[in-house]
Amino acid sequence: MASHYLLLRLNDKETIMLYALIWFGVFGLLALWSLVAWAVHAVAVWALSNAGVLAGSEWGVEGLRLPQWLSLWVPPEIVQAMTSLLSSLAPVVEGLLRAVPALAGGLTAVTWVIWGLGGALLVLLGVGLNLLAAMWRRRGGGSRVKPRPLLAA
Repeated sequence: MASHYLLLRLNDKETIMLYALIWFGVFGLLALWSLVAWAVHAVAVWALSNAGVLAGSEWGVEGLRLPQWLSLWVPPEIVQAMTSLLSSLAPVVEGLLRAVPALAGGLTAVTWVIWGLGGALLVLLGVGLNLLAAMWRRRGGGSRVKPRPLLAA
């Protein structure tokens, strides 16, 4: 015997609940997105602000040494060439470290732009899910399946 199923339409209360769940999820994702953007911004600004402290510290290439187990395998000429290369790059690195804290203000603007784009995409997701739910309701889709009663012969 074949069984036939009749799909139920969503009533008004179920439709309102579906829309509420969609927007509750979208606003929850927006809150999570805001928290992540804020945390990443805070860590990045902290790192950029403290990068200037490294420029004032006395760090030199003289303090960098190969481990003893590795010094047996590396020729002294290569060690000397690397040491001279690092000491010639030290003023460039120090200048970059002094300039980095000035980038913190620009980072705030970039964070706001990225947060705004992500928020707009999440709102568009909510609108799309809302339209999808409306189309589903018009076509008679339902959340439950009710078997059609079979007539006994």
